[in-house]
Amino acid sequence: MAPERPVTVALDGYGAERGFDVLAQGARLAAADGIGVRVFGPERALGLSGANGIEVVDTTEAVANDEDPVPAVRAKKEASVVRAARDVAEGSSAAMISCGSTGATMAAATFGLRRLKGVQRPALAVQVPVPGKPVLFLDVGANVEVRAQHLAQFAFLGAAFSAAVLEVRDPSVGLLTVGEEAGKGREEVVEAGRLLSQAPGIRFVGNVEGRDLPAATVDVVVTDGFTGNVSLKLLEGTAKVVAAAVGDAARSNPLAAAGGLLLKPALNGLRRELHPDTTGGAILLGLRGTAVVGHGSSGAEGIANAIRLAARCAEVDAVGRTAALLAEGGAGRGALAADTDA
Repeated sequence: MAPERPVTVALDGYGAERGFDVLAQGARLAAADGIGVRVFGPERALGLSGANGIEVVDTTEAVANDEDPVPAVRAKKEASVVRAARDVAEGSSAAMISCGSTGATMAAATFGLRRLKGVQRPALAVQVPVPGKPVLFLDVGANVEVRAQHLAQFAFLGAAFSAAVLEVRDPSVGLLTVGEEAGKGREEVVEAGRLLSQAPGIRFVGNVEGRDLPAATVDVVVTDGFTGNVSLKLLEGTAKVVAAAVGDAARSNPLAAAGGLLLKPALNGLRRELHPDTTGGAILLGLRGTAVVGHGSSGAEGIANAIRLAARCAEVDAVGRTAALLAEGGAGRGALAADTDA
């Protein structure tokens, strides 16, 4: 029997804030795991010629962070992120990732890969960097303004992905708002709660508050893109500050330093678990292909983990399984599909 071909991931070679060297190192780390990587970027600057498991498609055009993403993606047909999306659509790669402009990545992926049938708006989902069981949080930036039907469908997308990729059995879903009681929050949140409480095929447990997110009281937390993005960055910033404070306290005097040495292995493990690089990035759910939006500030390990995440999604057929679970649960029909202005 012939050996299985490795999953190939299309990587946008521009946009990494730490430069081409870090992005190239991340690609090498992922390729060492047996993942095929096709990098769309400047061949000479990346320095990846001859690297095992990596192919560089020389590309000199990119979408910058300060450009209006939708017009830029439409105008720049040969931009690195557009070519990466096209590579997936044409079947040369199984998934794509970019650490560049989030808006450009979402636009290129949405135009190039298209939405799943019945999906009104794709949503960005990320595993929250907190210790314990995985918590999927969405939307974290794709949709600043939403309607109740969008939030309800995000819940189905998150639950389906959690079951398919994170292997959470019968995931619980909560709506992020200002109080646990039904009826608390903005009008669209209250209406989304009503829709979900009546929808079959999803274990909706009601409202959750901000403190429930790091406490992992539910498997999937749903909100709008503005609230989600602010909340995620607050969590990441808090985790960084707390980790630094613990380190400073452990070095504050000789007795603390001695205790710190004993705790160092456990603290290092906790620090890795809380670091944004560990999650790899956010997944754009609701498309007919896999797209991962990496952190622009990622180090080499963060870029490698984003590639690994994209490859895993392709290996387990996350798109196909999510589509099947959406159909099984009834998302996209009836009340959840009432709004068609997407």
